[in-house]
Amino acid sequence: MQTLHVIDSHTAGEPTRVVLSGFPDLGGGSLAERRERFRERHDHWRSAIACEPRGSDTMVGALLLPPADPRCCAGVIFFNNVGYLGMCGHGTIGLTRTLAHLGRIGPGEHLVETPVGVVGVRLHADGRVSIDNVESYRAATGVAVEVPGHGTVVGDVAWGGNWFFITGQSPVPLDFAHVPALTAYTLAVQRAIDAAGIRGDGDGVIDHVEVNGQAPDGSGQARNFVMCPGGAYDRSPCGTGTSAKLACLAADGKLAEGAVWVQQGILGSAFEGVYRRSGRGVLPRITGQAWITGRAELLIEADDPFAWGIRADAVRA
Repeated sequence: MQTLHVIDSHTAGEPTRVVLSGFPDLGGGSLAERRERFRERHDHWRSAIACEPRGSDTMVGALLLPPADPRCCAGVIFFNNVGYLGMCGHGTIGLTRTLAHLGRIGPGEHLVETPVGVVGVRLHADGRVSIDNVESYRAATGVAVEVPGHGTVVGDVAWGGNWFFITGQSPVPLDFAHVPALTAYTLAVQRAIDAAGIRGDGDGVIDHVEVNGQAPDGSGQARNFVMCPGGAYDRSPCGTGTSAKLACLAADGKLAEGAVWVQQGILGSAFEGVYRRSGRGVLPRITGQAWITGRAELLIEADDPFAWGIRADAVRA
């Protein structure tokens, strides 16, 4: 029997599972190097944690590690049911709330190390969390892709810690009743992007599709629907997706530096975003809230046929 200790939370509806102990030693070095060791040597642990029967398509795991940078209060590697994330906005908010729950940090400013850089976090006295994300920018605008059944879809390619294709075109209103149609649409867009060979800078794989529009609740706020790697939509407004959207708004001159952008997710829960200009893009600050939902021991029995998660390669034809 092998045991992992975890704390679960949700940020605006999207779950995060922080792994506290029981994981194999990844050695030293940068978070990027340790993430590669995770991927190459211990990927079955990822699926054991994030996939069914212990996890789900929506689960984002956060492996808590000692930081290489002594300024940071923690290091983290984010992963999900199909692979690894460079950065995760909702996950960083969930991690910060978890560290506070454990008594490891208090209200104030802190730094968290991720594989794509150091992220600043602020734990507010009321429990909200602000994250100062990595530099975000728009790499391309007016990118057209032919999507079977939907015609030409035009959008922006932007970086917010992950690569996004962001479009304002939607076949249906952005409300919860249309989640099945939005899921089918964004998956079709993702397949078309892949087939067309559209990439981000450095041949970066665009693995998130974001649809933006006005919220149908009459608030005048924005709402998005974000399809994540693995075929599950983001229940939150997506921290890295909001960062990428801020970069596009700044590039278009539609949002002033320091102005607040309220970004709803498909559930109607919201993040607040502001930015300051930096380099080729912007430095976003995203504010949201997370809640603790559970503390558990995950048990792995040697004779369990699905001990390492339900994956395509673990199911007999």
